[in-house]
Amino acid sequence: MAEVETTNVRAPEPVTVSVVRVKHLRGQKGDVVTVVIKAEFGDKVLGESQKIDCTGESSTSSDINFNAILNCAYNDGQALDEIAHKPVVLTLIEVLPKEKRQKEEKTHLLGQCTVDLLPLVRGETKACYTLPINPTPGSPLESLQVDCPRPEVDVNITVQVPLLVDKNLKDGNLMRITMENLHCPPESWTLSGIQYYYAAALPIPITEEREVPIVFANGQLKPGSDKELPNKQKKWCKPGNAQGLSVFIPDSFVVSDPIEDEDGDYKNKEDREFRHCAEMEKNHVSWITERRCFLDSSAIKKFQDEIAKNRLWPVEVMRLAVQASGGKGKKEDENGIYFHGIAFVNLAPLLYPGVKKIRGAYKVWPYSDHILYEKTKRKSGMSEEASKIAMNILHHNSTSPPPKKGGKEPEKKDVKKGASQLVKSDTGSELDGQPPLNVEGQMYVEAKSFVILEIVLDRPLIPKRQPEELARKVSEYIPPRPLFPKRTDGAKRAVEDYHAQISNVADLILDEFRELFGDDATGQLNVNEAMETNRQKLIYELNSSGKYFAFKEQLKHSVVKIVREKYLKTTIFDDREELQTFLSELYVYLVDQMHLALGNALEVGDRPPVPKPVTESAQLKHFAREAEMGGNFELAARYYQERIAKEKKNADNWYDYGIFNLYINEVTKAEECFKECISIKQNHLYGILMYGVVCSLLERNDEAETFFEAATNINPKCIKSWTMFGLFYDSIGNDIGAEMAYMEANKLNHSEAAATAKAIKAELKEKSDFVPQVLEGEQIRDSEALGDGEVSFPKSPSPDRTPLTSAISESTDDKRETDKVNSPGASVSVSRTHSQQRVGKQPVTPQPTHIVKAIPSRDPTPLPACSIYMHTIEWLLESKAAQFAERALAHEILLPRPAHSTTAIEYQIALARLNLQKRKFREAEVCLKKALELEQQNPDGWSLMGHLKYLTGDTEAARECFERTISFIGEALEMHSIYIRLASIYLSEQKFQNAKNMFLMACRKSPSCVSWLGVGIACYRLNELTEAEDALSEANILNNSDAEVWGYLSLVCLKSARQLEAEQTYKYAMKLNLQDKDLLAEIHKVQKQVGFGNPQF
Repeated sequence: MAEVETTNVRAPEPVTVSVVRVKHLRGQKGDVVTVVIKAEFGDKVLGESQKIDCTGESSTSSDINFNAILNCAYNDGQALDEIAHKPVVLTLIEVLPKEKRQKEEKTHLLGQCTVDLLPLVRGETKACYTLPINPTPGSPLESLQVDCPRPEVDVNITVQVPLLVDKNLKDGNLMRITMENLHCPPESWTLSGIQYYYAAALPIPITEEREVPIVFANGQLKPGSDKELPNKQKKWCKPGNAQGLSVFIPDSFVVSDPIEDEDGDYKNKEDREFRHCAEMEKNHVSWITERRCFLDSSAIKKFQDEIAKNRLWPVEVMRLAVQASGGKGKKEDENGIYFHGIAFVNLAPLLYPGVKKIRGAYKVWPYSDHILYEKTKRKSGMSEEASKIAMNILHHNSTSPPPKKGGKEPEKKDVKKGASQLVKSDTGSELDGQPPLNVEGQMYVEAKSFVILEIVLDRPLIPKRQPEELARKVSEYIPPRPLFPKRTDGAKRAVEDYHAQISNVADLILDEFRELFGDDATGQLNVNEAMETNRQKLIYELNSSGKYFAFKEQLKHSVVKIVREKYLKTTIFDDREELQTFLSELYVYLVDQMHLALGNALEVGDRPPVPKPVTESAQLKHFAREAEMGGNFELAARYYQERIAKEKKNADNWYDYGIFNLYINEVTKAEECFKECISIKQNHLYGILMYGVVCSLLERNDEAETFFEAATNINPKCIKSWTMFGLFYDSIGNDIGAEMAYMEANKLNHSEAAATAKAIKAELKEKSDFVPQVLEGEQIRDSEALGDGEVSFPKSPSPDRTPLTSAISESTDDKRETDKVNSPGASVSVSRTHSQQRVGKQPVTPQPTHIVKAIPSRDPTPLPACSIYMHTIEWLLESKAAQFAERALAHEILLPRPAHSTTAIEYQIALARLNLQKRKFREAEVCLKKALELEQQNPDGWSLMGHLKYLTGDTEAARECFERTISFIGEALEMHSIYIRLASIYLSEQKFQNAKNMFLMACRKSPSCVSWLGVGIACYRLNELTEAEDALSEANILNNSDAEVWGYLSLVCLKSARQLEAEQTYKYAMKLNLQDKDLLAEIHKVQKQVGFGNPQF
C-alpha cells in the first residue's frame, strides 16, 4: 500500500536560478573586481559561486554561469505560497586580495538584487530578468557618478515541468494584498521620543478548515512633509536578508485610483478635502508592502463562502512595544499590543462577476470582541498570534533596526502605559451586552484614522461572461418584410383633395351649362335676368337628371376626410348643441375653401395588397407573457384572445389562456378555458390536471378526483400526474390515497433514473468498442489515469464513486435541471480523485489494464436526481397553481438533505418564486438571501432578487442584481424580462447607450414591440433618428395599437421635417389615447418649434 501511495505524489521539482552575466560592476580597487555571488531564499542558503573576475567597462560584460537549485514540492500549497511571496536574494560580495601577514581574504558587500519567482506560480517554466544591483550601505557602488552606467545582472529562472498543472491553475488563485498607509494616526503618536513598531494583520484561509494571519510588520511613522511619490514601489513582505533598495519588488508599484472609483469608506465628494489634507499634511504610518498568497481550490471555496455569509473582513491595526535590548525585566512588554484598532473591509465586490480588485480607505475603529462579532461573526481576533509573527519577522529581517529613541522628549506617561490602558475584550464580561472600553483604540475614532488597502486577484472568484458583439446598425436585426401601402391621408392632403373635387365638379357643371345654352347666354339684353333664368333651368335639369346628387356624392368623400383629418372627429356627438356648433364651423370653412378653388386632380393609383400578419402563435404568447410581466393584464388578455381567434381548435391556446386567468384569479374563466381545451383534445394531460386543480379550488372534490385519476390513466408513467394525485388526496385528508399515489410516483422516479443510467452505460460501452486493440509488445495505457511508464491496477469499486455514477454525472452536467445531482438522492461526485482512478484500498499485484474488464463489479443502484416534489414544483409554478405548489414545497422541506446541497438551493429559489407570485416580497427576499448565501453564482437567485427589488421600487439595487445576472457565464431561466427591466432602468437613469444595448440583446433573443420600442426611444435620445425610425417601425409592425410607439414616431418625423407623416402618427397616437403626459407635452413642444405636426393649429 505504501508503494501505491508514493506513486501518487510527484517528486519535488528543482527550480534553477541561473546568474548568467554581470555588467558594469565596480569595486574598491578599480574596474576589475573579484566577486562571489551568494543565493538565499528566506533563511535557506541555496549556494555560493566561485570567485569570478569582473570588469566594470561599459562595453563588456562578465559571464558568471552560476546556478542555484531550489526544490519545490508539487502537492504542498504552503511551498507554493512561499515561492509567491518570498524572493531569491542574490548578494554580490567583493573578495579583496590578501595582504602581507593576512591569514584570510577580506570581503566586502557590493550590492544585492531580488529575483521574483511569481511567474512559476502562474504556470510558466522560464523567466528572464535584467536586474539592477542595488548598493548596500558602505558599498563603493553608492559613490557612482550619475553619468556612469549602473551595474546589472542577467538572471534566468527555469523549471523543467510547470509547478502547477492545468487543473490547479484553473482551481487555484493568487491573491495580492497591499497594505499602503495608515493616515490620521492618533495625535499622541509623535516623531520624537520612544518609537514603536506598527503592524497590521488580516486572516486568510489556507485550507477549508484553517485560517492564518497575514501580517504586515515594520510600519514606519512618517511626517506629513515626507510625501510619497504618486507611483510608490512596493516592498517585499518578507525580504529575508535583503537590504537597502533590494527590499522593493522589481517593477511593482502602487497605482492610485480616483477616489470616486474606490470601494472604501471615504470616497464621497464631501470627503475629498479631508482625504487630501490627511494624505498630504498629517503624519502617517507607511507600509507600502505587498503580500502574495496562493490559495488552492479549497481555500478559495472557504474564502468565497465566508464573504457570502458576511461581507465584512477584519483588518487589525496595532502598535507593538520595542523589544528590550538587554535585561530580563522587560520581557513581559516584548509582545505588548498598544492602540489596538480594527478596520472592516467590504469584500462583497469580489463576488461580482469579473471583479478582481478592490481598493479603498477604510475607517479604523477601537477593537473589541463585541464589535468584531457584531460585524463579522468571529468570536475573537488574532492580535496575539499576529504580534508574535510580526516580532519574528522584524527580528529576522536585517532591514528592520530597532526604532530610534529620542533623548530629549520622552513619551507621555499615559501613552507609555500602553497595553495597561487597553481594557481588552477577553478580560471583561460581554454577556450583559456592554462592549468593553478600549481607551487607546477610541483615539482612532477621534482622529478619524483610516487605512488604505488593496486586494487584487489573478482571476475573479466568479468568472464573467464575455460581452456579445452587437451589430452596428439596428436594421441588421430587423427581418425583411414586404412594404405596406403608404397612407396618403392627412389634413393638408384632405384639403387639397377637397379643392380638386370642387374644381372637377365645377368643370362638370360648366360643361352641362354650355350643353344646355351654348353661346345664347351672352347675347341677351338683360344679362342678369337671363343668367337667373338659365341658373334655374340648370338646377332643374341637374335635379331632374340626378346629376346634382352625383356631384354631391362626389364631394362627400373629400368633406368626410376633412372632418376626420382636420378636425379629428370620428365619433358620434352626444350633445346636439355641440353638433350644431361644429356644423356651423365646418360650413364656414368649406365655403372659404370652395371659394379658393385651387389644386389639381388627385390621381389615385392601385393600392398594393396588405401583407399577411407577421405575428405567429408563439410570438403572440411571448407578447402576452411580456405584458403579463409588466402588469398590463388587459393587453395580455387581448394577445391570448388573438391566439384563440386565429386557431380556435388549438387546445394549447385555450390552455395558456386558462393559466393566465388562473393567475389573475379569474377562476371561472379559467375553468371554461380548461374545459374547452379538454373538449378539443381529450388526452391533453396538463389540461386535465389543471381542470382538476380548478375543481379543487372550487371545492368540487369528487369532480377533481375524477380528473386527477383520469390523468393517471392517460399516462400511467407520468410522475407529475401521480404526485398531483397525492397532493390532492393530502388536501382532502385521504392519507391512504396520498400514500398510494406518492409510492407510485417514487417508483416511477427510480425507474426513470435506472433507465437513464442504463442508456448512458450502453452509450459508454458503445464508445469503448472503438478503442484500438493492444499492439504487439505494447500495453494499453490509460492517459487520464496513468503517467508515462506506469502500469494500471485493477480498480476496486468506491462506495461513493463508480464508473456508472461518474458517467451519469458527466453526461448530465450540461443541463440546468440536472444540477440537482448533488441532492441527497443523487449519485454524484462531479470529478473522480486521482487516487480513486488509480487504485483501491487493498494491496494488489500490477496487471495490464485490459484485465480490468474481466473483473466483475456490481453496479450501484442509481438514485433519482431530484424528488418527486421538485419534479413537479417547476411545472406548478409555471402553471400558477400556487396552492398545490405550496403543498409540494411543504413536503419537500421535510425530506432529509444536506444544508448546502443543490436541492436546498433549488427549494429556496422555488419558494421565492412562489412568494413573488403571491406578492409576498419580504418572505421572498428572505428565501433569496438564503439561496445566495448557499451559492453566490446562482443566476436564477440574482435575477429573482432583481425582479423583487424592481417591483418594490428599489431600482438601484435591481440594476446591480440584473447586471450581476447577465455577467454570469450561465444564463437565468428567463433572460428576456431581465434585459427589458434592466434597459428600462438605464432609460430612467438616462444611460441611453446602455439601454440601447440591453434592448438590442432582448431583440436578438425574443423581439417584441416593447423591446423594439425601447431601442427606438434610446436611439431617439441619442439623436440617431434613422435607427430610431427603423426600430419604431418594427415595433409598430408587431403591435400597431401602441400609442407610445405612434407618439415617438411622430417625434422622429417632426425632427426629420416630414409634415405629412408627423400629422398621421400624431393623429393615431391621439386616437389610441396616449396616456404618457410627459411624452405628449414633448410632442406639443416640438410641434411648436417646427411649426407643423398638429392639424388643429
